[in-house]
Amino acid sequence: MYHHCMQASDNTSWNTNAEFWDHAMGNDLNDYHRQVVRPAVMEFLGNITGESILDIACGNGSFSALLSRMGADVTAIDYSDRLIDIAKKRWKESNVEFLVCDAADEESILSLGEHRFTKAVSTMALMDISDIKPMVKALSKVLKYNGLFVFATQHPCFVTLTDRYMTEHSYQGEAIAGQPVQHTYYHRSLQDLFSPLFENGFIIAGLKETCFKDKEHPDVLTIRSKLI
Repeated sequence: MYHHCMQASDNTSWNTNAEFWDHAMGNDLNDYHRQVVRPAVMEFLGNITGESILDIACGNGSFSALLSRMGADVTAIDYSDRLIDIAKKRWKESNVEFLVCDAADEESILSLGEHRFTKAVSTMALMDISDIKPMVKALSKVLKYNGLFVFATQHPCFVTLTDRYMTEHSYQGEAIAGQPVQHTYYHRSLQDLFSPLFENGFIIAGLKETCFKDKEHPDVLTIRSKLI
């Protein structure tokens, strides 16, 4: 099974950055992910042995492979065909199913199969997705009853390159210093992040704000939402 339905809006920049990103992340991601992102995400996912997990915007697949090694049945998607090619090669010995799929397109996610997954996860990617409403609506259908959606994203109150908070907007930036080209960030307020969840039957069942190194302003917002 191979789904190919990419999002054109910023796919060029991610394909251009793919090799750089893969080198920076490696097999175990970087310190930022290991120290700030991963602990909260793994706590909110809970026991994943035997779970069917959808990893949204998987990048080079390192986190997907980790979930698989921990006993989960993992389907990992990204809209960059170059990143998916890299992930397949890097993790060719894993059991992860890597697919090119557009997280901003409802039908694209629905093509994966309704009521297929017990959990979905996204690590530091929602701010890279042009429209999260179709994704959340689709997740309410591809997740099983009481399914979890856990995501970590840059904290919209503290991490932004603009001075606007209430109005959704986009801007150009870089995730890792020195990447070949900038990519598009999509700023959303807390209510714009949470409203699609509430509108599609999810409740917020956990929230963590985490900082990189010794700071008082959190870099990452991690949410545990549950489909009821």
